[in-house]
Parts: sequence; structure tokens; C-alpha cells
Amino acid sequence: MRSHLLNDTTAEHYRRSVTEGVERVAAKLATTERPFTGVTVDALSPLIDRIDLDRPLHDTAAVLDELDEVYLRDAIYFHHPRYLAHLNCPVVIPAVLGEAVLSAVNSSLDTWDQSAGGTLIERKLIDWTNERIGLGPHADGVFTSGGSQSNLQALLLAREEAKPGPGGWEGPASLAKLRIFASEVSHFSVKKSAKLLGLGQDSVVSIPVGADKRMQTVALARELERCKNAGLVPMAVVATAGTTDFGSIDPLPEVAALCEQFGVWMHVDAAYGCGLLASLKYRGRLDGIERADSVTVDYHKSFFQPVSSSALLVRDADTLRHATYHAEYLNPRRMVQERIPNQVDKSLQTTRRFDALKLWMTLRVMGADGIGELFDEVCDLAVEGWKLLAADPRFDVVVAPSLSTLVYRYIPAAVTDPAEIDRANLYARKALFASGAAVVAGTKVAGRHYLKFTLLNPETTTDDIAAVLELIAGHAEQYLGESLDRAS
Repeated sequence: MRSHLLNDTTAEHYRRSVTEGVERVAAKLATTERPFTGVTVDALSPLIDRIDLDRPLHDTAAVLDELDEVYLRDAIYFHHPRYLAHLNCPVVIPAVLGEAVLSAVNSSLDTWDQSAGGTLIERKLIDWTNERIGLGPHADGVFTSGGSQSNLQALLLAREEAKPGPGGWEGPASLAKLRIFASEVSHFSVKKSAKLLGLGQDSVVSIPVGADKRMQTVALARELERCKNAGLVPMAVVATAGTTDFGSIDPLPEVAALCEQFGVWMHVDAAYGCGLLASLKYRGRLDGIERADSVTVDYHKSFFQPVSSSALLVRDADTLRHATYHAEYLNPRRMVQERIPNQVDKSLQTTRRFDALKLWMTLRVMGADGIGELFDEVCDLAVEGWKLLAADPRFDVVVAPSLSTLVYRYIPAAVTDPAEIDRANLYARKALFASGAAVVAGTKVAGRHYLKFTLLNPETTTDDIAAVLELIAGHAEQYLGESLDRAS
């Protein structure tokens, strides 16, 4: 079995095996005609259930044949222009090359003696991102597994920074006084993080949004004042730069001013909107982000990177000490005095992939402007899609896009029952997915079911959008016609 270990004696075996796999994937990408086959759970599960993992095939080609049957054939392909559902982007080739390199070398980014150059590359990319944000000379950060982990760590730092000095409140009762403020359309990880951090169920104060789906800062100011007057402790305000449902961007300068006024940690969840950091046209939409105490970015959303490639950035490097623990066998305290850079000192993770290499390769091949051009294209496309929806009486579109998301629903001319319209939209989304012709997402707005385009593929065109809208209308009308038949 040693022949399967990657080392100096198996380099040729490695080259042949990886080439075989790459050729299979390349052929699949070249011939994919729709984003999904429409396979069902009931159809696919038996194929996987029948595989006996204790009986290996001992042949790479045979395993790849099997993989095609249980995965590649029915995978959901984000590169297809009619995949319009979630925050999944097509990926750029330099990043995929980086993925191949980092997987083979298999550096672990926790300590210098496991990563060396990888440590310095990650730190360089953190500095680059902080410069793009404008967090200042004392900024720092670390790569993470994704936006949820970044938000969790940011709120952990905010919680620790909110603790008073000696003689202040301590213990579980004091944690119950802490409050986090986030808009009603912020990411679910804010509430999940509060729970994981041991805060009370009421710790997250939901701030209403306006018709533009942006946080109402008048309401935020009122809640901050109410919190102070009630003897509670404002711990953090989470402003979102690109909400999951609407792509809306909270008024960052106004939020920053309130955070400064009340002495509250400002966190910006820019997991989606971070692509604007490279934008050639729309960077101004992030104005105010430079005043944050911490920022979440997901390069694997709007920087066109493979999952996962994300980071948490902080204004003050010293605040990362709240995630620092020293172990004699890994990162003994003496290494700090010896100026040995151990990334585990900043991270919630220990063993960690060299995901920064993908972004490094992308910047070195394409440059930041290349990334920005791609993201600008999908933002422009969203505007054209909004015009299509706004001009079509069959559809109700919620809000003009700030980034690349459109939320809408089909409104039949002959039906007025909101519940029946809900069912028609749910059916249309399900039927479209089952057909495999396109994939769209869904959400709720004011309790009603809506559909959602998340446009992250520059290859998608307005013709694609128009065609998918026709498919949705057709499925909805089919449902309503069958519903009328059943009723009669």
C-alpha cells in the first residue's frame, strides 16, 4: 500500500492519477448542458448505499467511473449560467491550480514549523485585504473556514473587549447583560454565534430595515439608548455589507458614527459584499467599512475562489489575543519573544488548510482588477435583471439590487389569494429544480414566499434570466391550472 503514499518515489503515479481525474472533470465541464440533472434523493441514495467501502476497487479508472455515477453526473454545477440560486460562484482557474498545489503539499497553517512560506503568504494577503478595507497600520487578521466562523470569532473578540476591568461585573449573570445589534435581515450566524458564546436568548436585538432592506439607523440609535438606560451593555453592532437575501448594504458611515458615540464594537459582515473591495466601479458602496473594528470577508463568494477561502480582519491586532492559547508541544509562549509567527495564535482552528494560496495565485495571475471586473459584471447584470422584472407585470420584484441579488415572485393575473400564490411559487421552484433546466433559491418576505436570483456568474446573460423567468411562469401556471381542475 506504500505505492499510494505521495512522495519522491511515487511522483509519476501522482501525475498520472491527478491527470486522469482532471481530464474527467474537464470533459464533464465541457459537456454539461444544464446545472443539474434533476436526480432525486430516492434515485441517488441506492447507488451510494450499495457501495461496500470495505471492498476497494484497486484501480483509479474504475473508481473514477464509479465516481461519475454517484457524484459527477448529478453534481450541481455552479459554473453553468443558469445556476442562479445561492452564494456559490464559478471559480477561476488560477485558484483551482492553487487548490491542487496546497492539497498535494498539505501544509498546515497553525505553526511556522509546519508552513514557513505559507505563513508569510497568508500574512501578506491579510495585510493586502486590510489595506483595501482601510483598517489602518495596526490591523491584522486570519483566514477562516467561512463567514460563520469569522462572525463567531469577531463576536468573541467583541464580548471579551466589552468586559470591564477588575472589580467589574463577572460571571453568567453579567453575560446576560450583553447585547448585540443586527438588522432583521442579517445572517443567521449572528444569532447562532450568540448562543455559542453563552449569551442569553435575548442578546441579539433585531433592528428593522426600510423598504431598501438596509438597517434603519434611527431605530438602532433608539435601541442603543434603551439598552444603556436599562443597565445593559451594548457589546457589538453587526452591520451587513451584502445581506444573503437581498444583497443590501447597511448605511456603514451612520452605523460607525453611532458605534463611536456609544462606544460599541462595530463588526461588518462583508462575506458577500467584499467583492466591492476589488471593484472598479462600485467600491464607494463600502464607504464607512474602514471605521469597523472587525470585518468578515468570504473570498469564496465574490472573489471567485473555491470553497473555502475566507478571513476575519481586525483594526487592532492586539484584540486577537482573546483567541490565543499556548501549548508547549505546539506554540510555547517563548516563541512570541523569539518572533516566530504562529498563525494558531490568532485562530479558532488549530490544523488549518493553506487556503490563502488560492487567492495568492489568483492575484498573481489575474490581478485585483481582474477580479473586480468580474464582480462588476454580475452587479451590472443584476441591474438589467431588475429592469426585466420591473417591466413584467407577471412579477413583483422587492428591491433594486445593491450587489447581484434579485428577490421576486410570480403574480398571476387571475389569482388574488396570497396563500395560493405562495403555493404556485413554491411549486415553480421545485418543478424547475426537478427539471434541472435551472436552479433558483427561495426566501420569505413579510411572511410570503418569494424566489431569488443570486447572480455570481459573469457568463449569465439577460437572455438566461428571461428564459428562466418564462420557465418559472410556465410552472406556476401549470400548478394553478391543475389547482383549478382539482377545485372543480
